[in-house]
Amino acid sequence: MMSPAVILLLLWMIVPLAMTLYFSFLRYNLLMPGTEAFDGIQNYRYFLTDPAFLEALGNTLMLVGGVLCITVIGGTLLALLLDQPMFGQGIVRLLFIAPFFVMPTVSALVWKNMFMNPTNGLFAFVAKVFGGTPIDWLGHYPLPSIILIVAWQWLPFATLILLTALQSLDSEQIEAAEMDGANAFSRFFHIVVPHLARAATVVILIQTIFLLSIFAEILVTTNGGPGNASTNIPFLVYAQSLLQFDVGVGSAGGIVAVVLANIVAIFLMRMVGKNLDL
Repeated sequence: MMSPAVILLLLWMIVPLAMTLYFSFLRYNLLMPGTEAFDGIQNYRYFLTDPAFLEALGNTLMLVGGVLCITVIGGTLLALLLDQPMFGQGIVRLLFIAPFFVMPTVSALVWKNMFMNPTNGLFAFVAKVFGGTPIDWLGHYPLPSIILIVAWQWLPFATLILLTALQSLDSEQIEAAEMDGANAFSRFFHIVVPHLARAATVVILIQTIFLLSIFAEILVTTNGGPGNASTNIPFLVYAQSLLQFDVGVGSAGGIVAVVLANIVAIFLMRMVGKNLDL
């Protein structure tokens, strides 16, 4: 009885992937219809030897690494804060989780126009209040700005997972360590951190898979610029396919992105498996 759903899911994934693989071996430019021809691996060679590819790969790794550092560390601190008894605890937790439900395009527009705008943004207003000079964040620091925007979106997710894991910690362990004379830092690093290790690994796995495909935030805020300063692999594929109209090279880039994402996913899943066996 599950076969119709499984077949539909496979068709939904396999057909686009097969078409992308097919186009990746063609010389196929939308500006020259009717001139399609088999081109072998030339599209892959062009994409992988393009100087923009190495820059985009480095930006992708920095984007993923920066967001993971902020969300895992910040999520742990927020989970510890939200685990404390307070008035209106449910409302406070809901407010912390709310950014995760905002669409990426909307959040990117909010950050671009309300916070990082060098003329009317909140950051510019704060700088003027303290006598400083407003900074064009997206112009001078494009990649760190995008990292901040994406981290703001994913921080609630990491906080929610880590808070759930923190609430499963046996309070008797903390009380026993406190009675043995362990201070707050010792209890945190020797009891809380090992207990949160599995949850943190799951957060890293899930977020990495999604962060490798970040696109909307870059398109809305910097459009990959200045130059290629904020271009990642998905945006480079978009630029090749829909800005330069070279479907063959863009499809080859898409296959390369899928292969890289699967390599990272397999590596992280093995890490999760080892962690869960401990």
